[in-house]
Amino acid sequence: MGFLGAGMATAAATEEDTTRLCDLPEACVAYVLALTSPRDACRCAAVSPCFRDAAESDVVWARFLPPDYRAILQLHQAPARSLPLSRSGSTAGAASPSGSSKKEAFLGLTDAAVLVDGGGMAVWLARGSGAKCVALSARRLSLPWEDGEFSWRWTPHRLSRFADVAQLEDYTCLDIYGRLPTAALTPATAYAAYLVFVTTDAHRGLSFPDQETTISVGGSAPSRHTVCLRPDAAEARRFRGGKGTDGVDVRGPALRGDGWWEIEMGRLRTGNEAVAGEEVAVSFEMLGWYHKRGLVVEGVEFRPL
Repeated sequence: MGFLGAGMATAAATEEDTTRLCDLPEACVAYVLALTSPRDACRCAAVSPCFRDAAESDVVWARFLPPDYRAILQLHQAPARSLPLSRSGSTAGAASPSGSSKKEAFLGLTDAAVLVDGGGMAVWLARGSGAKCVALSARRLSLPWEDGEFSWRWTPHRLSRFADVAQLEDYTCLDIYGRLPTAALTPATAYAAYLVFVTTDAHRGLSFPDQETTISVGGSAPSRHTVCLRPDAAEARRFRGGKGTDGVDVRGPALRGDGWWEIEMGRLRTGNEAVAGEEVAVSFEMLGWYHKRGLVVEGVEFRPL
């Protein structure tokens, strides 16, 4: 009995001397959670009360917010009317005021995009990582206007988050260019750029495979990709003298949850620190000189991978 009693006493003493995770100060747990991601912090909140309290703290969520989040909230005009539901979650609710908790501010910027730059650009946060997402409106893109009102027409669109979109009326040349300072994106993050569009019922000349996108950062050589907005092999063969697309790797569009279509223009990775004056440049070009119409461009989005 003496031996058994001594063993039990030793075990009890050992248990008392063991520091459990929930014995740590809340500030320590919060510091650790701040090194993870918004998704991981929310998952950890379900582990125990001590994790829940730490995961709700401003210390954690301040780490997930971009440094300029207050400026974004102060500059906002109105929450965007539409977001890619399949990627960005609900569109309900406006961005939270800057005086609320950091978590509320974060969730506000993920639930609804904020219009900035005079309404020409939309900004929101990726819910899983907290990285900034940016959408350039068609007004912020360079479009071919040589024929004036006979090439493009500005018109409102019920699905668009912006005041108006650009609709191609009838034109032979089609090239779209966009530029965005890399400082507007989250550092050390992989991004993809997407052309966001729909087509009208009277579209023409958008099914040919001789379409190309490019993307470049700073002075780097652009990467090029063959794409097609409206894949239609029969129409392509008819207008191209029976020539097919065998052996050509063509990137096609994807239908989003908000009713828009998108096509990936290319990928990039931002540097660890913002470089003054550095820009990411993207382009979409149709290389054939034939009549085209019925393309409706909402803008270009940059989203983290």
